[in-house]
Amino acid sequence: VRARLHGARCADGAAAVLRLRGRTGTVRELPVETDGRDVAFTVPHTGPVDDGDHIWDVYVRPAADAPLIRVGRLLDDVADRKRVHVYPRVTVGGSGLRPYYTVDNDLSFAVTRAAEG
Repeated sequence: VRARLHGARCADGAAAVLRLRGRTGTVRELPVETDGRDVAFTVPHTGPVDDGDHIWDVYVRPAADAPLIRVGRLLDDVADRKRVHVYPRVTVGGSGLRPYYTVDNDLSFAVTRAAEG
């Protein structure tokens, strides 16, 4: 995932944060590469993938003590990404991982158990 921050800059302690929707306190932190404004990170094929059927919302924490910033795509002419930008599911070790945009154009990952058979 690559993102550009607007109105914030990354500093020491910056991280990508996956927050499990519907479960308070369940988060996974991922390291980021950053030049201060742009961030890049990889969602691994372990962790959320082996966790069953869930939705993980994606955030960036620009510094160790900073509030989370929701990752989304806002600065262009596509108003409803959820219907326009549809990405395929990748199956890894019995689970499927699919990035998608929410109705608010925020980035999330849907994790589902792969069909057996």
